[in-house]
Amino acid sequence: MPLDIPINITEIKNDSEAIPTKTYKIDFENGRIIGKVDELEAIKQFIKKALKTPRFKCLIYDSQYGSEIDNLIKSDSTFQFLESELPRVVEDALIYDQRIQKVYDFSFELSNEQLYIKFKVDTIYGTTEYEEVI
Repeated sequence: MPLDIPINITEIKNDSEAIPTKTYKIDFENGRIIGKVDELEAIKQFIKKALKTPRFKCLIYDSQYGSEIDNLIKSDSTFQFLESELPRVVEDALIYDQRIQKVYDFSFELSNEQLYIKFKVDTIYGTTEYEEVI
């Protein structure tokens, strides 16, 4: 026997709030906290930290956090393979964050056994560019 209980949909509220972005500012060279950052600067720091943190190796983070860049680079792959796979690996490390909208415009350069990576990221706070030797 079915129940005929009316549900008033207008009573359902959306209580979700924006994700706060204020966080501690990390001095990556000295391994120290040197203040606080917010919004786009916090996202830039998130990008750097997420790409430098190996995925599945730090138990403090869930399986979405971090990247598999180290595994890819250490795999004796050709530059052409790295060039085709790195955009996917980078995007996979970043796109789960709700503040990140798009990761694009990748460029790579191999010089003296070092890989230089550059790309753009659209966020809810604007666009930023990331450059790093990995």
